[in-house]
Amino acid sequence: MLALRLTRTAHLAVHLRRLLVALASTGTGFLLLCALGHALSHPDTPGASALRLAWCAAPLAATVHLAVAVARTDPGTRPRSGLSAIGLGPGRLMAVSATTTALSAALGSVAALLAFLHLRGDLTGRPPSGRVAADALAVGQSLPAPAVLTLLVLVPAFASAAVAHTLRPRDPRPAAAAAPRGYGRFGAYGWGKARETFGAYGRFGSRIAAEPARAAAPADGHAAAPAGSRAAGAARVGAGGALQTQVSDPRPPAPAPAPAPAPADATPQTPEAAPDPPTEPAPRPQNTTALPWGFAVLAAGLTVETYTGDAAAASAPGTAPSAGVLIGWALTALGFALAGPGLTHLCGRLLQAARPGALRLLAGRVLMEESHRVGRPLGVVAAVAAAAYVAATVYDGDGPAFGPLATLGALLVAGCTVATLLTAAVAAKHARADTTDALLRLGAPPATLRAAAAVRAAALLALFGPLTLIVAVLAALPLDH
Repeated sequence: MLALRLTRTAHLAVHLRRLLVALASTGTGFLLLCALGHALSHPDTPGASALRLAWCAAPLAATVHLAVAVARTDPGTRPRSGLSAIGLGPGRLMAVSATTTALSAALGSVAALLAFLHLRGDLTGRPPSGRVAADALAVGQSLPAPAVLTLLVLVPAFASAAVAHTLRPRDPRPAAAAAPRGYGRFGAYGWGKARETFGAYGRFGSRIAAEPARAAAPADGHAAAPAGSRAAGAARVGAGGALQTQVSDPRPPAPAPAPAPAPADATPQTPEAAPDPPTEPAPRPQNTTALPWGFAVLAAGLTVETYTGDAAAASAPGTAPSAGVLIGWALTALGFALAGPGLTHLCGRLLQAARPGALRLLAGRVLMEESHRVGRPLGVVAAVAAAAYVAATVYDGDGPAFGPLATLGALLVAGCTVATLLTAAVAAKHARADTTDALLRLGAPPATLRAAAAVRAAALLALFGPLTLIVAVLAALPLDH
């Protein structure tokens, strides 16, 4: 009931995004039912029917990806302060979001069933015309209710499960433990947060070991060294491990005054323990850690596709892609998705290289900050663009027939991936709204912000465009025979 109320009182943009999920669920459910109809019409070729059903995994994955992106941007199920007191904690809000996603996908599945029955002629009484439609719709045959129900439940079940897994409550990350110390660059001891300049190793006696001096230091933190010595002005190691150098003072330090004696009748007091220093939050992990894994999975996908594509072209030229090609493309898309955040983060770093100005610095910082939001959808869009290039190369001329169902599947996958990328971009824009307002209050002209957005788009296109083209050409080589 709460999910229905939140759905009814949501904004128009939220309703439009949920309508996109319902439309994607309608297309995916219709393709699944058409695969069932082909299996009923051709009981002697179960392999071809199974291959059709396997190719429905692509629009199913695209629909689930879109549903997760829409659930992340839903403001009605976002945790707020005070909701836990009335029983709407993170777990309950996650369940509400998963229920809302299941309702949207279920509405699309019902629409797919109605469209399938209408095209079959079960609702109007007029059978469809055309051999392709008759084969895909199993005209004149009864539909098994358990199979229809199972196929229609797939999209709501997978979408709600993915949303529940993505929005599950997570415990706050523990404070970062003390980093292990060791001799780093130019002899610096510890993992310094402050960057050293070249030659810092040889300045002001920084070669002298700092740890023995710290061990012999009294409680006030100053090293016990003779006056005027190099150790008195040597490089010290701060709390964060960074080198701090100071010029040696030739004057001897003043002796510390002796503490006043306590009165005889005073009760000895136990010194209070000093409060622990505030711990800094754990830094966000770098988005470049999955970049090598992404390239490895991408290479594995191209290898599988090349091997299976050559074998299929040699055995049966001119036929539809086999299941091995589907596995290869799945691995390729997964590799793009894994490498997307790292590539976006790298693009932001490259923008800030070679003495950047204010425009490039702003664009690069925003790309680095938003790489965890838009990187993965951008990688999926790149994989879909590569697949579109391969399809345009293979299916022109004497290639296999690209029928209406294949066209529907391709449009569904492309539309879902583009909608997911746009949804993630809008979410990232809303996330940095406070920063944008602060820049405008400081006097930054709006034209500069628009120019920074154009620079980000151009940089991403310059990085992902050639990479997508290279992968597409390599993937089309074993299929273009």
